[in-house]
Amino acid sequence: MATAVATAIRHRRHLALSLSLRYNLAVVALLVAFLLLHAPPRAGAQPLPWQLCNATSGNYTEGSAYQANVRALASALPANASSSRALFAEGAAGTAPDVVYAVALCRGDTNASSCAACLAAAFDTAQQLCAFNRRATLFNDPCILRYSDQDILANVTDNRGMFVAWNYNNVSAAKVAAYDAASGRLVNATADYAAADPVRRFGTGEVGSDDATYPRIFSLAQCTPDMSEADCRSCLGDIIRRMTPKYFVGKPGGRVFGVRCNFRFEAYSFFSGRPLLQLSGPSPPPANMTPPVTSEGRTRHRTGRILAITLPIAGAALAFIALTCFCFRRKRTPANKASSLPFSTNPDDIQSIDSLLLDLSTLRAATDNFADRNKLGEGGFGAVYKGVLSEGQEIAVKRLSQSSRQGIEELKTELVLVAKLRHKNLVSLVGVCLEGDEKLLVYEYMPNKSLDTILFDYEKSKDLDWGKRLKIVSGVARGLQYLHEDSQLRVVHRDLKASNVLLDFDHNPKISDFGLAKLFEWDQTQDVTSHIAGTYGYMAPEYAMRGQYSVKSDAFSFGVMILEIVTGRRNSSFSNSEQSIDLLSLVWEHWTTGTIEELLDPAMRGRSADDLLKLINIGLLCVQDNPADRPTMSAVSVMLSSETFSVQAPSRPTFCIQETDSAADTDLYSSAFRSTGDSKTRSVASPNEVSLTELEPR
Repeated sequence: MATAVATAIRHRRHLALSLSLRYNLAVVALLVAFLLLHAPPRAGAQPLPWQLCNATSGNYTEGSAYQANVRALASALPANASSSRALFAEGAAGTAPDVVYAVALCRGDTNASSCAACLAAAFDTAQQLCAFNRRATLFNDPCILRYSDQDILANVTDNRGMFVAWNYNNVSAAKVAAYDAASGRLVNATADYAAADPVRRFGTGEVGSDDATYPRIFSLAQCTPDMSEADCRSCLGDIIRRMTPKYFVGKPGGRVFGVRCNFRFEAYSFFSGRPLLQLSGPSPPPANMTPPVTSEGRTRHRTGRILAITLPIAGAALAFIALTCFCFRRKRTPANKASSLPFSTNPDDIQSIDSLLLDLSTLRAATDNFADRNKLGEGGFGAVYKGVLSEGQEIAVKRLSQSSRQGIEELKTELVLVAKLRHKNLVSLVGVCLEGDEKLLVYEYMPNKSLDTILFDYEKSKDLDWGKRLKIVSGVARGLQYLHEDSQLRVVHRDLKASNVLLDFDHNPKISDFGLAKLFEWDQTQDVTSHIAGTYGYMAPEYAMRGQYSVKSDAFSFGVMILEIVTGRRNSSFSNSEQSIDLLSLVWEHWTTGTIEELLDPAMRGRSADDLLKLINIGLLCVQDNPADRPTMSAVSVMLSSETFSVQAPSRPTFCIQETDSAADTDLYSSAFRSTGDSKTRSVASPNEVSLTELEPR
């Protein structure tokens, strides 16, 4: 009996030990799987392809209708994608409950045969690695494949399910900041290029680095071509912002694989052909001038220290002498020669501007010596003239008044910012002229002038149908998103309004007038000023009353403009009419009583009520009292482009009843050159109990 009991105890201990070992192995396996998914291995440790299998969605069986539908797509999509200009195909096969949806994308630098071969292999590999799973994703070079029993074709912005990988080498500690800045600038610029490509949504780029180990950086960005430009830039911007600080700081290369958008950067060329985008980079570092260490190490190290001290001093002295000579020569420069800037700025700014210098004689000829018939508008700081350059390009010339010293800081700000910023929804700077007493900025000419000249004109506004108005709203949102989140600078405009949105021939909007703009550091969220400048009626309450401004201040101005676009009414028009209520109050009143259609501009009627209510909803969210409750511009872009996203209900906004100048705002390009008059502002605050969760697709 005792022997039997002992045997039973030993058997139970052995069984417990076996179960414990199996449990621990299972835990380790799950942990390894989690790490492989969320922190990909070093390059080469797990070669491509990488797969994502969703076992929780259920399985199909051998010989089932679902398997037949997967195989039908496998025979059709590789040929469809490889024969398309964009190397992209999507499709569905079968009927519910066995319908299969698929998306197939090849890299923009590959050829048709490689694309077809990669996708054909991807279907086979996915069915092996994700055996009988109803949902599978396969990432490979040069193709990406996803099939699912869910309708993945309905939402082109759904980029869930990604792989992140990075180079396990490290950039030298002394070079990390410079390398990360160069790679970040390149990645964002390449994303802009890809988003702007109307056919492939694909871009490659190259930039120089000041790291001798990694002298060049290369990048690639791509979206599925069925995405709009705004959706593509939003998708890329999201993964760049979220993944870069977490995984790529101090790394010479990395990539994010997503089905709808992806990007990659490396310290070597990894794509076919020449880069589509080339950014100027720093000059190669000078040769190492420190004497080699020999047996006379102490003497040579001492010599090196002496050189390290004296050379910078000598360089500074030479720079001072050169600057003195430059200033002396500048004083002797004839009035008809281009002079230096009439203000101090840094060397990078000067280099950006020097390439844009134009002769005064050229602009006099273009504008017929600034003839009155060519005047487009006039503000407190000067006038704007239409002109035509000798090669036929139409331009708008902003001319600072010679009799006024006002606006120099605004001119400097606008000149430096617009020279550095490049986006299809920002007005482009053609050139600058600074000769004698003349200070002129030259922009691309916008044939449809500014939004306010059409929107608030009874006859002209009839031409602004729903499609054009939505295009304007979406374009301005993209331009602000670029300023706030996606450009190499972080800019708060501070004077966004209808008169500062210019329209090209096709009514594409371009934000103008950066004279009041402010630069933010990347970790800065807001700032305070004692000098309130801008336009009442568009100012956020925290800025108008306390001088606090941020990207959410621009969101408020954007919201006011949305409500103006939908109603065709100026926010300030009621102070000069029989009504004593401002536009925000009026919209809110009709919103809560369900009579919003009474406020719609006649050109907007006949459009889907859901579309209109959604746009007004977004406008009201943007004018919330608390800046934290206003959406970011990337969130706005998602709201505008998504058909299925549920927009949060707004709460009652702050209403500001203002007494303003009755003079019409007729300046098209130069509101930043207008002196700001005093305005009395009364505000009535209301409680805000609703917060907005900023969108972050996962």
